[in-house]
Amino acid sequence: MFTDSHCHLDRVDLKPYAGDFSAFLQQTREAGVGRMLCVSIDLDRYPGMLRLVEGEDDIFVSVGVHPNEPDRRTPEPEELVELACHGQNVAIGETGLDYFHSKGDLEWQQQRFRNHIRAAKLCAKPLIIHTREAREDTIRIMREEGAEQVGGVMHCFTENWEMAEQALEMGFYISFSGIVTFKTAEDLRETAKRVPLERILIETDCPYLAPVPHRGKPNEPRYVSLVAQCLANLRDMPVEDMAELTNENFARLFLKV
Repeated sequence: MFTDSHCHLDRVDLKPYAGDFSAFLQQTREAGVGRMLCVSIDLDRYPGMLRLVEGEDDIFVSVGVHPNEPDRRTPEPEELVELACHGQNVAIGETGLDYFHSKGDLEWQQQRFRNHIRAAKLCAKPLIIHTREAREDTIRIMREEGAEQVGGVMHCFTENWEMAEQALEMGFYISFSGIVTFKTAEDLRETAKRVPLERILIETDCPYLAPVPHRGKPNEPRYVSLVAQCLANLRDMPVEDMAELTNENFARLFLKV
């Protein structure tokens, strides 16, 4: 069984499934995906995302506003805490900093990040952190706001070992997506070899970032097995063992078991 620790099920193209979300889930489960975390990136779509997956015992959700959503208001910590009370909710995010897509004065983005960390501390739930070209500020704000008190995951990690090491020191997990399978990702694969096995997660970030050999096509949770296989090869271990340990890591971080 595989766990897709980060996907956006409300954004999956259901045309291959005749628009039937149930058929999509059935095929996903038949492919060996036993758990999924459906991650919020804006509050407008959060209610619809909940309705889509409500009652599915193997699907969990998070609540948050992505750093690349400049036109969305920044929620106060108390609002995020209230939204996180839903029974399937296990995390706050995704949140963080992205200096690749957003330019100029990004104080609003930093404040949004701080609000999410404060919300996570209020409701004692882990953070899902997105970071791109903002290494120093991401780590600085995490430290200033006490993110280590709740921990979480650096999702879709593409940064260097130095940043991974700093996040690990704060109790965070490192999650790898299909990017780790890309031919150009040699440096990332070297980082993946160094992350402690008890801190690794796997994800698809679907419908984005499909792994090789599906790169450039719509991504799906069933492709998380390809991420697991790549990491297993790097660590010289059976893919079944990689699946098992990442399942255990997910349960420890998000389900507190």
